[in-house]
Amino acid sequence: MTAPIGTTELLICTIARLLDGCRHVIVGASSPIPGAGALLARERSGGQLRVNVLGSRRHNSFTNGGVETFDMAAQGRVDAFFLGGGQIDGEANINLVGTGEYPAVDVRWPGSFGSAYLYFLVPRVILFRDEHSRRVFVPKVDFVSAPGWSAPGVHRPGGPWKLLTPLGLFAFDRARRRFSLESVHPGHTVEEILDNTGFEIDVPRHVAETALPGDDVLAMLRGTIREQVAETYPRFAASMAGTAR
Repeated sequence: MTAPIGTTELLICTIARLLDGCRHVIVGASSPIPGAGALLARERSGGQLRVNVLGSRRHNSFTNGGVETFDMAAQGRVDAFFLGGGQIDGEANINLVGTGEYPAVDVRWPGSFGSAYLYFLVPRVILFRDEHSRRVFVPKVDFVSAPGWSAPGVHRPGGPWKLLTPLGLFAFDRARRRFSLESVHPGHTVEEILDNTGFEIDVPRHVAETALPGDDVLAMLRGTIREQVAETYPRFAASMAGTAR
């Protein structure tokens, strides 16, 4: 009998599904859930999906990850990438710098690095956060590390596509600069999402429940993918085994 699916596993399987149809996905360092999702998508594609997990030796063909990531994105050779932020607002602006009035921020985060560059170039940027709260999803970010939208006439082939959190999956309308709720994860509600989101979102009359993976996909995740993830994230891989988190 298959063990019940946990939140982490659901997020990984949802990411894998979102990557259907992609040719090449790059995952940044210190991103175990997106990394596991990308590896699962590759396994499901029969190896047709190219995956580079920065920081990995076995699942990364790059020799200089940052440089090659930026070069390939500029050439249109990256289909999907993941971004997060200490803050994300309703126009999909992300803040990776800190809270408070810049430059005298109250809390300092690692920094923007190449987030704005990749946000402009990669067509399917999936925003991912493992916390869904008003602390993260704010009315307006304190600092724009990477803008979610651009003025007319700005060449921008890339941008926000989906937002995935432990509560639900959202789509982003670039023309209207708004998120809409696409599905709610099992065990959660629309009201819970609205209560924990600091900006307005569009909610359709009927909101689907996030699809659960089949037993074959779960077996793949708990077997082959867990072994692959362990190379880069051993503690995370150990926590995946039979969890219902």
